[in-house]
Amino acid sequence: MLSKKQLGEIKQLQLACEQEEAIHLKLNWDMLELRNDQELTDFFHYENEKLVGFLGMYSFGNKVEVCGMVHPHYRRKGIFTRLLKEALAEIKKQEVEVVLLNAPANSYSAQCFLRTVPCQLSFSEYQMKWTEIDLGNEQQIVIRKSTDNDLETEIQLDVECFGFKEEEARNHSKRIRKENTQSYYIIEEDQQPVGKIRVQHLNGEAWIYGFAIFQKYQGKGIGRKALKRIIREQHALGYPIFLEVETENENALKLYQSCGFKTVDGQDYYQLN
Repeated sequence: MLSKKQLGEIKQLQLACEQEEAIHLKLNWDMLELRNDQELTDFFHYENEKLVGFLGMYSFGNKVEVCGMVHPHYRRKGIFTRLLKEALAEIKKQEVEVVLLNAPANSYSAQCFLRTVPCQLSFSEYQMKWTEIDLGNEQQIVIRKSTDNDLETEIQLDVECFGFKEEEARNHSKRIRKENTQSYYIIEEDQQPVGKIRVQHLNGEAWIYGFAIFQKYQGKGIGRKALKRIIREQHALGYPIFLEVETENENALKLYQSCGFKTVDGQDYYQLN
């Protein structure tokens, strides 16, 4: 696990980089705070005992996302290139099919660096925040806490809706269930599990993740009713509510916008060749 000192240094460096360019770095703090001592996932560069460069690797099945930063006063010295080289050497030891470099969409320094790397844009996503609107009358929908017996249903939803391979989905589910900041829910229709959704509370915010409905139940309004229920509950608890969606996912984007979500940031993902 990363020490409190290391986590504090990363946070301080993140703030310096974000303030410099008015950006948001996606460092997956829920994963940073639960690192496994058996895996090499984080890479540091210090100068005069000050952390000035950091890179983190985040595994999702056979895919690894990479995100990092260098202090504005220490750029153009090859620091991030060295950190990335170290990370890629570690990735080569693993069964990884896809390496994605994550960068804030409006980061000039990231765009400059990416032009020096053999990669291509894979996809982009919006980070959206809920703005209070009238959600209409609450409609009947059954949403219950997930149990161990629901694991196979959740895996099949990840396979069908998110393109996971079954073993990847199984490993992913086991990993995220170690995080104590998340709540897992099953959506039911006629006493049958038809979807899932999870909510993470982090830094005083509620983030909606893993929202999926089996394809044969889509288009029936089930997802809309479930989303509105979660929004109402989290809003009543006083949380600002966020979610992420791929920019090309028009159906999901329209749903979120109609329920009051507005884009506040963007992230780009470049696949390393």
